[in-house]
Amino acid sequence: MGSAQLAHPLSQGRSFPSERTGSMYTYHSYVGGRQVESEEWVYVLDADCLLEDVFSSLTLKRKLEKGRISPDDRSAAVVGRVAKADSDTVEMAVDAASQATVAWSTFPLETRIEELGRLLRTRIMERAEEIVAVLVLEGHPLALAQWQVSGMLEVFSPETLGFYKSQMCQEFQSGARRLLVRRQPDGVVCLNPPQNAPLSSALLGVASVMGGNGLVVRAPRSAPLGVMYAMQEIVAPALEEIGAPAGVLNVVCGNPAPMLNSWLRHPAVDDIFYFGSSEGGLKFEARCVAERKKPILELAGNDTVTVWKDADVGLVAEALTESFYGSGQLCMVPNQVLVHPDVFEPLLESLLREVGRIRPGHPWEPDVLLTPVLRNEKFFRCLEDARAKGAEVACGGHAIRLDGTPDPTGIFLEPTVVIVRGLDRARQVDAVRHETFFPLLPLVVGDQAADAELLDSFIGFVNSNEYGLRNSLWAQDPDVIERFTARTTTGGLLKVNDSHIGFLPYLPTHGGTGLTGGSFGEANYPILRTSHIQGVSISPGSRPRNAVFGAWQELVNQRP
Repeated sequence: MGSAQLAHPLSQGRSFPSERTGSMYTYHSYVGGRQVESEEWVYVLDADCLLEDVFSSLTLKRKLEKGRISPDDRSAAVVGRVAKADSDTVEMAVDAASQATVAWSTFPLETRIEELGRLLRTRIMERAEEIVAVLVLEGHPLALAQWQVSGMLEVFSPETLGFYKSQMCQEFQSGARRLLVRRQPDGVVCLNPPQNAPLSSALLGVASVMGGNGLVVRAPRSAPLGVMYAMQEIVAPALEEIGAPAGVLNVVCGNPAPMLNSWLRHPAVDDIFYFGSSEGGLKFEARCVAERKKPILELAGNDTVTVWKDADVGLVAEALTESFYGSGQLCMVPNQVLVHPDVFEPLLESLLREVGRIRPGHPWEPDVLLTPVLRNEKFFRCLEDARAKGAEVACGGHAIRLDGTPDPTGIFLEPTVVIVRGLDRARQVDAVRHETFFPLLPLVVGDQAADAELLDSFIGFVNSNEYGLRNSLWAQDPDVIERFTARTTTGGLLKVNDSHIGFLPYLPTHGGTGLTGGSFGEANYPILRTSHIQGVSISPGSRPRNAVFGAWQELVNQRP
């Protein structure tokens, strides 16, 4: 697929099965297996036009959504629109999911997991280029769009589907009894995906459907087209093909606060997937508990990469450039690096060489990794804080234009590396203590010490992180790897000598501890986190007294 095709995928004649209005593509709300129309619309602008003139593009979007101009008079920048759901439609979506769950939960695991998962993976593979095109249209760089598709394929890989099924039910025989330890669906799951990766996050949440739940997805107003495309063109047809009841999947677009409030109030809602900041997420968690809803949180990440003295610095530097994917506006990228002092200098040299190749550009360009950062004041405050606390700036530190020219008003930020010497002072630096969510990577150089002492301090530093999404280690010494993996307790995923953000079968893509996952944080397998354990015993007919005292009587009979 050439970059020329991806520049304007819809306007270049790509076929999307949504309703067509001229050259603009339209999605209505999807509730109970049918389209629900609305008088209000959210308009989608081509990301290229936003890069060329942010102010004019946003002004056009506001005028369209307020009805000040007709869609017939729109600019070519407008490529689609999505219906904005009213409060009645939001309620209808929950009701439809609740009604569908009764029948859907009785479908066998083979249908819900194996058949549905196989169909989803097949459709994702068949439409991979279209998915990438939609993501690029909404502003995701081509490389990141392809990375997201890779993640989707692993979520529904045969290996992962087999793991899901093995965890959902295990069966044993005890005498004449058939015993089952199984997971039952929670009921209605509502998903609020993040603005930075809504399409892939929505598809991740679809795994909850495999558990027997009904699902309601909110398409965010800032990027609704991808969610609507994925849910209505990929997931809905797969559910229909296996005979799932209408209402198992529902998709609506609207403002987050009113919709979350509606979900909290609705008695049929059981679980709410929430993506957002740690501060807002923990408050929302408390509200969920008060309303007897299960909160499933995906909040901020502050991932640590630990580099030991025998690491392959070339590979490490390549992995660390993942910190700048999407301008650092991804929760699972490396946020800080602990470096053994013996390897610091060669690592820094290799990293700066890799960083020098990263540049801004149009999202359809193959080598572009940076995305616009429209509000960059936090970046400069964080950088100034690091400098004030003794950090050294190794590269970057400026706003830049699309062509890479430094400009205080530029909408891109240079990839920035800062050096912090010593673990004791590192936690005082905001860029180390908290998620930054922009392209700023601190290298924390360990103090000179015996290796055993230094490794202990590294492990303690990782475990003291208030957040915990992903951690990774680069080392060759088997003893170091064993000690590190055995004693690192935070986070939902730990990787050794590997891409920090790469996806793998069986393992979770998200989830974590502390400020990342809230009070109930853990590795996030949606099929497991939206279900609960239940034990079952099936007997052909047992004498109750024997069942009550059986173990005791067996013990007595064994005595001499």
